[in-house]
Amino acid sequence: MSEKLVRVSSDKLRELFKNKFIANGMKEEFADRTADVLLWADERGIHSHGSVRMEYYSERQAKGGFNNNPEFKWEKTGPSTAIFHGDNAKGTYVAHEAMVKAVEMAEENGVAVVGMSRLSHSGAIGYYVEKAAEKGMVALSVVQSDPMVVPFGGSEPYFGTNPIAFAAPRAEGNKPIVFDMATTVQAWGKILDARSKNKEIPDTWAVDKNGKPTTDPWEVNALLPVAGPKGYGLMMMVDVLAGSLLGLPFGKHVSSMYADLSEYRNLGQLHIVINPDFFSSKEALIEKMEQMVQELHDQKPAPGFDQVYYPGELMNAVKEEYDKDGIPIPEDIVEFLESDRLY
Repeated sequence: MSEKLVRVSSDKLRELFKNKFIANGMKEEFADRTADVLLWADERGIHSHGSVRMEYYSERQAKGGFNNNPEFKWEKTGPSTAIFHGDNAKGTYVAHEAMVKAVEMAEENGVAVVGMSRLSHSGAIGYYVEKAAEKGMVALSVVQSDPMVVPFGGSEPYFGTNPIAFAAPRAEGNKPIVFDMATTVQAWGKILDARSKNKEIPDTWAVDKNGKPTTDPWEVNALLPVAGPKGYGLMMMVDVLAGSLLGLPFGKHVSSMYADLSEYRNLGQLHIVINPDFFSSKEALIEKMEQMVQELHDQKPAPGFDQVYYPGELMNAVKEEYDKDGIPIPEDIVEFLESDRLY
C-alpha cells in the first residue's frame, strides 16, 4: 500500500463506494446503506472502518459471501423484544433496519431489545446508536466478531474484538453523545489501516504467532484486550449478548472474517433502545446532557490537554475539518475505487 494520501470530498467518496458495490452486483438499497456506514466512519477519522474495508467487502460480494436476495423476517417475541432474521444479507442494512424498528418499539413500549440473527459485518456500530439518539432515544448496541483476541492470560485467539456502542440525545442542533469502542486495545481495522499506510503499531496492541508483542502490523496474529482482565470480561459479555443469547455460534466457533470469503458469516448483534419519556422525559434527559457537557468543558484541563471533551466530540471536530478539506484516503484505495477491478 502507498503511504500517499489523497483528499476526497464526502460526496465523491460515497459515490465511489456505492458505484463499486453496484458494479459488483450488490442491490442498490444495500449499496446505499453500506456506503453511508463506511462514509460515517471515514469522515469522522475512524479510518479503520471506512474505505480500508472496501476491497474486503467488494471481494466478499463478488465471491457470494453476502446474501443478495435475503428473506428477512421480523419476529416479535414480546411487547419489547424481537429478533430480526437477516438471512446473511449485508450487515449494514440489517443493523440499520433493526434499529429503525427498535426505535418504533421503544416509542410505544418504552424499551426495545432487538437481536439480529445471521448477518454479515455491520461496520462501525456507532452509526446505528447515533440514529436512535437523533430520535431522542438512549441506545446501546453490541456485536460479536470472529476470534482474533487472546483471552487475558492466554496465548491463542478465542473471542473477537466484540465492540460496544452507546449514544444519548442532546439539544436540537447539537451532535449526540456517541461512544464506540472495541473491547481490544485497538480494533482489527486499525491493523488494516496501519498496513495500508505502511506504519508501525504500538507494541501494546497485538502479539505475533509466538504470543510476543509486535510493532509490525503484518506480523499480528492476535489482538490484546483493553485493560487486561476488564476488556476480557467485556468481550465475553458482548459475545453472550450478541451470540449465545440468540442461539448463534460463540467465541472461537464464530466464523472467520477472512478464511473463506464465499461463506456466510452468521453473526449476531443486539440493539437496546430506551425511551426517556418512560423514565423521566426526553426534555429532562437532554437538559442534564447539556449541563454535563458544559461542566466537562468548564473543567480545568490536565497538563498536555487543551480541553475536556465528551465522548464523540473529537470525531465531530474531525468531520468539520474533513468537510472543508476533504477526507484523507490512501492513494491505492482511491485508485481501486476508481478502477474497473471488482477486488
